[in-house]
Amino acid sequence: MSKRKRLRELEELEELEALQEREQEIVDPIQALLDSFFADGLITEVLHVVKSGKEATVYCCRAHPSLGIPYVAAKVYRSRQNRGFKNDSIYQEGRFVGDQRIKRAMKNKSSTGREAQFSMWIAHEYMMLTTLYQAGATIPRPIAHNSHAILMEYVGEPQQPAPALQYVQLAPDEVYPIFARIMDNIELWLQHNVVHGDLSPYNILYWNGQVTIIDFPQAVDPRFNAHAYNLLAHDIGTICTYVSRYGLQRDADAIARRLWHQFRNARL
Repeated sequence: MSKRKRLRELEELEELEALQEREQEIVDPIQALLDSFFADGLITEVLHVVKSGKEATVYCCRAHPSLGIPYVAAKVYRSRQNRGFKNDSIYQEGRFVGDQRIKRAMKNKSSTGREAQFSMWIAHEYMMLTTLYQAGATIPRPIAHNSHAILMEYVGEPQQPAPALQYVQLAPDEVYPIFARIMDNIELWLQHNVVHGDLSPYNILYWNGQVTIIDFPQAVDPRFNAHAYNLLAHDIGTICTYVSRYGLQRDADAIARRLWHQFRNARL
């Protein structure tokens, strides 16, 4: 083999190795956001998108055998600029920020403040899920979270995720039990100082005759948020409007007033 040919082969080999190194550096952005869950031995594979919504995209992931379940859901948040909630201040009111520097940055809407607010939004939902799951609410079991995502119980089958209640045709004998179950949850949340704030048939999952309620990043503490009663009344009104399509008529305002009165008088 000539020296020139040998040099050319070496150059081609070096180019191939460099290309392989560059390919290895290209990381799946979603997998990168979930990297801590891989590192902690919680998931082994991201399978597919379950739902892409106004605030986040949910992925079905293969769970690590140590979890004892086959699949989990990873809710990966969109950046604050791309989320659907336009009036964050309504939901943020009353939330405690201990670090005064971060508090000032958030008030000034600096890049540091926006990043801190984004992380706090995720941590807030995880805290809400943890508190309410431990209280017995009908919500997904929270497993872990990082600065970009929450890992939680998966509802449904891998290729057939639980649909939103909005897209389900309930049997006549299911309507009242499901309505009562949702109202029981609203009351339980209020008992633990939580108002969902964005409840609708779109964020209630239906599977095998049971409901699972999701999406709590905007949840407020009614002790410290002046908008809490209006948010509670809106949640109840939305559910009452939903069941009215099946002929079940309920007075949403009366229910909201009763629950709020009981809450304010520590009678829940």
